Amino acid sequence: MVANVADIWRPDNRSNAIAYDIAMVIAGSLLIALSAQISFNIGPVPITGQTFGVLLVGALLGWKRGGAAVLAYLAEGASGLPVFAGATGGAAVFLGPTAGYLAGFVPAAMLVGWLAQLGWDRHFGLTVLAMIGGNLIIYLFGVPWLRTVLAVDWPTAFSYGLTPFVAGDLVKILFAAVVLPYGWTILNQVRPKQ
Repeated sequence: MVANVADIWRPDNRSNAIAYDIAMVIAGSLLIALSAQISFNIGPVPITGQTFGVLLVGALLGWKRGGAAVLAYLAEGASGLPVFAGATGGAAVFLGPTAGYLAGFVPAAMLVGWLAQLGWDRHFGLTVLAMIGGNLIIYLFGVPWLRTVLAVDWPTAFSYGLTPFVAGDLVKILFAAVVLPYGWTILNQVRPKQ
């Protein structure tokens, strides 16, 4: 497995490495929280920048830290911090129509991070494919949950929770793939000195 950029710059000293991992996880959760504030209500599920943040964090931090960053983000939101779309938070969000999408963020970031660690982040086309795979996971969690919560049939669930998002998600994926090398530059600027 190819080391991703965040792994290459990880300190060798154990206590410094743990501090580095914690800092990367917190920074990743904050990036997702900031991305979530780009939000447009179009129905039961808003269009947000969250997927951009989730997929980019997975690619930048790898599967372990990327997954941990999403879990930290979800914990921040569950605790009531206003990190979800529209500056909302609280445990009630996990019972609403968007809960399935939120749950899908964890495996999506982990898949993208794992593929990045296999070297997929070194080629634009493979990065895009990895992120499309991550986005499909988000849909696989989100649409069935939305269908259950709203008690609607499958075509209605798709019209509320999939169809309006495909084009925008492709744009976010392309943007995340373009921004990824700049993320590496930022990580290089803040990396601990050995």
